[in-house]
Amino acid sequence: MEIEELKAKLRAFGVVGAGGAGFPTYAKLNSLAEVVILNSAECEPLLRVDRQLCKYYTEEILSALELIVKTLNAKKGIFAIKSEYKEAIASLKEVIYKYTNIEIKILENVYPAGDEVVLVYEATGKIVHGGSLPIEVGAVVVNTETVLNVYNSVYLDKPVTHKYVTITGEVNNPTTIKVPIGTSIRQCIEFAGNPKIENFKIILGGPMTGRIGALEDVITKTSKAIIVLPEGHSTIIKRNLKTSIKINRARSVCSQCRMCTDLCPRYLLGHNIQPHRIMNALANGLTSDIEAFTSANLCCGCGICENYSCYQGLAPSSIIGELKDRLKEKGVKNITSKVGSKVNARREGRKVPMERLIARLGLTKYNIEAPLVEELYSVNKVVIKLNQHIGAVTTSVVKANDLVEVGDLIGKIEDGKLGANIHASISGVITAANNKEITIETRRYING
Repeated sequence: MEIEELKAKLRAFGVVGAGGAGFPTYAKLNSLAEVVILNSAECEPLLRVDRQLCKYYTEEILSALELIVKTLNAKKGIFAIKSEYKEAIASLKEVIYKYTNIEIKILENVYPAGDEVVLVYEATGKIVHGGSLPIEVGAVVVNTETVLNVYNSVYLDKPVTHKYVTITGEVNNPTTIKVPIGTSIRQCIEFAGNPKIENFKIILGGPMTGRIGALEDVITKTSKAIIVLPEGHSTIIKRNLKTSIKINRARSVCSQCRMCTDLCPRYLLGHNIQPHRIMNALANGLTSDIEAFTSANLCCGCGICENYSCYQGLAPSSIIGELKDRLKEKGVKNITSKVGSKVNARREGRKVPMERLIARLGLTKYNIEAPLVEELYSVNKVVIKLNQHIGAVTTSVVKANDLVEVGDLIGKIEDGKLGANIHASISGVITAANNKEITIETRRYING
């Protein structure tokens, strides 16, 4: 398959990064790639999707990875997976001999092993400079579920209509399920046996980088997990704290101990991001250290500084995130480092063990299996967002009262713009369509 043919298919079938911000996969494919790295580290605590897909869909994922490697004319593919995913590794080792240009890279069980920059270094020994992309060092990084979607698109002609999601925490049956995109969070939690407690809050995504969600929110192409926690849990309390309070606490309390910087995974790879300097500059005024503020764009948002490093309970990650948003609003762009990065000599001893992180977060009791359920749950209504990926918003091509089948095109990305198409995830009637979302309901549901 030619690279442009593969790109066109992935764009048409709506394949975007399933494990992060939703960058359109076709736009990542680059003929300059020397290596394609499959990211099966599943960075966040408690999540189970990637390891389960690797276990049950081993050959499909390997076949699609091999296709990408050959299409890009890369030298090899690297299947990067954490050492603790023993069943998935066993499945891989049974069939890897069939794929001569793919090798397995066993990763340590540390956080954030799945960060692109960290992963490229662990897999290849090359450092992606601050502000640069992996392709700078000849690497393309793709997520496990994304590659499974590539397989479905290329070999089965199936667009992206469903999502694998881990549901865990205070639910009766922690599980990983496959549901239509647009399914409500409420219904997903019902599939997991409902909450075990009355007063709860929901984290959408992982406990380090996810956000507080609502029962009315819906599954998108980038959804990864739903974590139900007591409303008084520290993870919830931290997220509910106003940014203004976090900033005032930083100004008055930060002792400049440097722990936030010394454990920062990007700093340890030589990037010029130093959270303690940002906190100090914040306390002393914007003009005191302008370079510290502009370096905020180099932050990967992993949350180690805020949820693990700081013994004073401050919030460097949240503050830096707010600062990045402000810089973006003002048109301040990411500046690529022209200076070669050098790995910190103390890096190996400063990696964050996953079990210790989970304990620090107060989540040990929830670090349990969430078995993948192969059954496809019946959903009578979906609300499909038209903005599920990085790039331009998809335009609706349907209207109210239109009939659609699973897989039908309902949202099209404009030619020449970065983005991906969107397809119906259930069969039924379009009951609402605007420039933000499309609602589909089954006829039986409408008729009662």
